[in-house]
Amino acid sequence: MCGIVGAIAQRDVVPLLVDGLKRLEYRGYDSAGIAVVVADSVRRVRRTGRVAEMEAAALAEGLGANLGIGHTRWATHGGVTESNAHPHISDGELALVHNGIIENHEAQRERLRALGYAFESQTDTEVVAHLIHHHRKQGVSLLAALQATVKELHGAYALAVIDKRDPATLVTARMGCPLLIGLGEGENFVASDVSAIVSATRRVIFLEEGDTAELTCDGVRVFDASDAQVMREVHVSEVSLASLELGPYRHFMQKEIHEQPRAIADTVEGILDAGGFDAALFGKDADAVLADVASVQILACGTSYYAGLTARYWIEAIAGLPCAVDIASEYRYRSVVGNPKQLVVTISQSGETLDTMEALKYAKAQGQDKTLSICNVPESALPRASKLVLHTRAGAEIGVASTKAFTTQLVALFTLAVTLGKLRGRVDTAQQADFLNALRHLPGSVQHALNLEPQVALWAEKFAPRQHALFLGRGTHYPIALEGALKLKEISYIHAEGYPAGELKHGPLALVDTQMPVVVIAPNDALLEKVKSNIQEVRARGGEMFVFTDADSSFSASEGVHVIRTPRHVGILSPIVHAIPVQLLAYHTALARGTDVDKPRNLAKSVTVE
Repeated sequence: MCGIVGAIAQRDVVPLLVDGLKRLEYRGYDSAGIAVVVADSVRRVRRTGRVAEMEAAALAEGLGANLGIGHTRWATHGGVTESNAHPHISDGELALVHNGIIENHEAQRERLRALGYAFESQTDTEVVAHLIHHHRKQGVSLLAALQATVKELHGAYALAVIDKRDPATLVTARMGCPLLIGLGEGENFVASDVSAIVSATRRVIFLEEGDTAELTCDGVRVFDASDAQVMREVHVSEVSLASLELGPYRHFMQKEIHEQPRAIADTVEGILDAGGFDAALFGKDADAVLADVASVQILACGTSYYAGLTARYWIEAIAGLPCAVDIASEYRYRSVVGNPKQLVVTISQSGETLDTMEALKYAKAQGQDKTLSICNVPESALPRASKLVLHTRAGAEIGVASTKAFTTQLVALFTLAVTLGKLRGRVDTAQQADFLNALRHLPGSVQHALNLEPQVALWAEKFAPRQHALFLGRGTHYPIALEGALKLKEISYIHAEGYPAGELKHGPLALVDTQMPVVVIAPNDALLEKVKSNIQEVRARGGEMFVFTDADSSFSASEGVHVIRTPRHVGILSPIVHAIPVQLLAYHTALARGTDVDKPRNLAKSVTVE
């Protein structure tokens, strides 16, 4: 979950490192630091808190160099202290930054102490720095020392290392955590995410599992897990600098909420360009993979998991296939009964979520090789490990709380449900046309929902002083209630829970009083009358209701019941439209409470640790 950037060039790389860390800060913001090689020495600046604090310290020291590495941290081993901040240095000679977790760090720590190494931090990372230094003492090159070290590590890592004894080289390694190399003219770069280096280059190499690499100003050499030199494909990134800037918005989350009509339209356009609900949309082998699917298993975490819960309703109703949805971190430790005819679907914004990646590996180990990844980042780990891929077209998402990634995932999952239904003969030509028409009109309906922002902002003022909230929904809108609760707790720090509205009387109703606002997702669907009954249960206990319904519903406001009407009911795609107001409610409540919207405490965007 940490961010790494490194550079070797014939110019001062410190401004580039600082700029890269600012763009990577969404991956972790407990502390930040940079280390450079200058005049046969390693110089380092670290600070707890945000990158801006470290930047001020680096400027005060007049730091400048042609070779350097940087890091922004989300704490795992050891507290948020300067001594635990990266980069870590061994014997004043080499510096290292690390993303991931070293599982055998305690055993290696004892070994290194016996060899005379002293530890200054509580981190697992310092072990790696000392191991590389130990191997260097045997007279090998920096690259060879790194390659020897990673063979002694258990766990996940992305590493970047510099050494004052080799001021013309930067070395890297990857296992289980994202890392890419940027190719420039007379300069080269390494980063966790292309956003960190897009101002310098768009030509990138995505390192594979077990790869190590050596970067100089003149070129890059990549080696596989057996230390054999290999050629990796060069990609041209489509990430734009404009997508990484705030523009007229106060926060990235607000920007990304308002980008949803465009993101959904772009995702739908990709579906239309492929001819609609055609298996080829998912890859060249999709016909064979999807031909005899007997059931669907969805694996995901967090917001992506809630997208999967919504998809279960669609897949079972449209395709007529049994569908299970599991939290990836639970699935991977369960005794799973493998089914070679089960389609395993993994969902991840980043494509690097470690728990989801490991769950996919586990499923494949059980003989389940029908695999599909739904992801927002091309060439990330999950798509590369899956037979089939459907890329959402949300664009860069910087805010920690996912918004446009979620709604585009729902579009992709709906497309999967209809495609499976078509292949199984359950969706005829007329139904396909209706579903495509619904997708075409979806961006407009989402824009209408965004126009409700002033009304939602007024509700947020009522939520801001509260400490707890309930979110209720039924059917396909129950996962939207879960997502609304997650968004509120993520960025406003108000404790919130989502429940099926019919479950209220089986326990949660005990929590309802005048201080517990209850948000209800109540579209004009077949369950509306049932939801109305659940609302009466809350009102009878003095609860205050905040109801999101549709313009064409018969719902009306009354004492203690506040109503905001989204556009007319859009049928089966209603969960996507109703996701918008709960995002806005969380955003404006966080604004009213003065929390850090884009970088909520204790969280980070890309979860690459277990």
